[in-house]
Amino acid sequence: MQNAISILIVDDHELVREGLAALLETKSDLQVIGVAADGDEAVAKAKELRPDVILLDLVMPNKDGLTAIPEILADNPEAKILVLSSFSQGDMVRAALEAGALGYQLKESSPSELIQSIQTVFQGQLLLHPSVARTFITGAEPADQPIPANGELTERETAVLELVAYGFANREIAQRLNISPRTASTHVSRILSKLGLENRTQAALFAFREGLVDQDLEP
Repeated sequence: MQNAISILIVDDHELVREGLAALLETKSDLQVIGVAADGDEAVAKAKELRPDVILLDLVMPNKDGLTAIPEILADNPEAKILVLSSFSQGDMVRAALEAGALGYQLKESSPSELIQSIQTVFQGQLLLHPSVARTFITGAEPADQPIPANGELTERETAVLELVAYGFANREIAQRLNISPRTASTHVSRILSKLGLENRTQAALFAFREGLVDQDLEP
């Protein structure tokens, strides 16, 4: 299946694995290349199969998802990990993203939302379920360190950072702010440079911790 996004499904419930596989295989641009029942098997399968995207549950026997994430990324830093969980507690979400997951989706999501999430994460964009994002906002604590003096953001950069925090891709940011995708990309690069951050996930975490995200924004 040429150009299809290859996917590894990791969940300790067989019915969930089979249901997800059946759903995803209805899409010609998605290909399930393996399944795993716990963190140990996830690490081994990820190393063997090199999937584009890993759908990963967090609460599993033997080795949980949080422990598996850094092990998977140590072998393949380019792996895109999308957590698929029943839990939306802020501490679990934060731990998963800080471990290296690129997205956090809930099992209550619709099939179309899940498929869109996979495609978004595959493109390297942060993805948070809206209720997860709101949990972040209400539960975020201020960062221990202030923004560096040379890291002050302009009003436009702050607006861009807010949209990054909600998981919008550059194209969507451009549409919302009435700018070109190239300009949106430039803003994101400047934000990362100013704040000394490495990627959009870190930028989103920073935005939530600093209270820079508008709670009334509709994702």
